[in-house]
Amino acid sequence: MKKIILSSAFVCSSLFMYAQHEGHNHSTPAVETAKTTPAAETVKTMPAAESAKTAPAVEALIVKSPEHDFGKIAQGKPVTYVFDVTNGSKAPLKIDNVQASCGCTTPEWEKEKAVEPGTNSKITVGYNAAAEGPFNKTITISYNGGQTKVLTIKGEVFKTPAASAPTNSAINDL
Repeated sequence: MKKIILSSAFVCSSLFMYAQHEGHNHSTPAVETAKTTPAAETVKTMPAAESAKTAPAVEALIVKSPEHDFGKIAQGKPVTYVFDVTNGSKAPLKIDNVQASCGCTTPEWEKEKAVEPGTNSKITVGYNAAAEGPFNKTITISYNGGQTKVLTIKGEVFKTPAASAPTNSAINDL
């Protein structure tokens, strides 16, 4: 029994030491290697997949401010905001759909018009301020057959008085 425990402990410790050996090809994002040149420079190499991820992607749909805060809104008073979108690519951009997160938010856009490279288009978002309290709604833009961009509107709806201001009886004394 002692031989089995001793041999299994030896195998486990051998595996641990072998795993810590530096000669293995461990997957790391950047590996530093030293060249055997007279200057003994250190060169940083990256795998091809990693360098492809770090290249900046050209964003096709650019929104100057993807979030708008309406602040405080009176209950029962609908509000609208116009988001300016720009085509940042070199090909025409087609906005396929603009979908709000709930029925109280209504987006409008030019459905049939393609946005030419470098030009702007407008997406008008309306919010029906019927419910009292804070709100945070998202609007998802689907464009170019599968790409998406999310816009956000937020604010707080306050309850308006049920009746108008009380009459001033002192006005009769004038």
